[in-house]
Amino acid sequence: MAVSLPPDRGRAGAASRSPRPGLYHVGSTSVPGLAAKPKIDLHAAFENADVLPETIERVQSLGAYTFHGDKYQQQTWTFTSGKGSYGARLYLCTTDNAVLRDRIAFRDYLRSHPERAKAYAALKLKLMGEANDDWDYYTGGKRDFVLETLRLASEKG
Repeated sequence: MAVSLPPDRGRAGAASRSPRPGLYHVGSTSVPGLAAKPKIDLHAAFENADVLPETIERVQSLGAYTFHGDKYQQQTWTFTSGKGSYGARLYLCTTDNAVLRDRIAFRDYLRSHPERAKAYAALKLKLMGEANDDWDYYTGGKRDFVLETLRLASEKG
């Protein structure tokens, strides 16, 4: 499935001009051939946490994103754009963030292990059929698979 960035992507870049973050495409849309919601997940990771408050303010000032804060107290600040299932999630964090590290490890493992990616796709489709728009159920149902994949990725490393 081809995924496009939202039309306001240039404004997101303008919000984080100084210093420039590393940008990381994570989530299911970052794994070729994997079933995914039409929503792209991007991490903007900064070397220095001191720039995060100003960057958060700049992204908020764009008016194109909804700010959700650091919902899970993981030093990852979340913005969303789009309507319904379509859109983007932008996460702001530092380069040493554990959430970012795990998402990259998960993505890279699925990219290099197509059978594992197929198993993940099958699990996602099963959970979508059971969840009835209960995203907590859907996400919770993936937890053991994700943890096992991260374990496998750490053994590989």
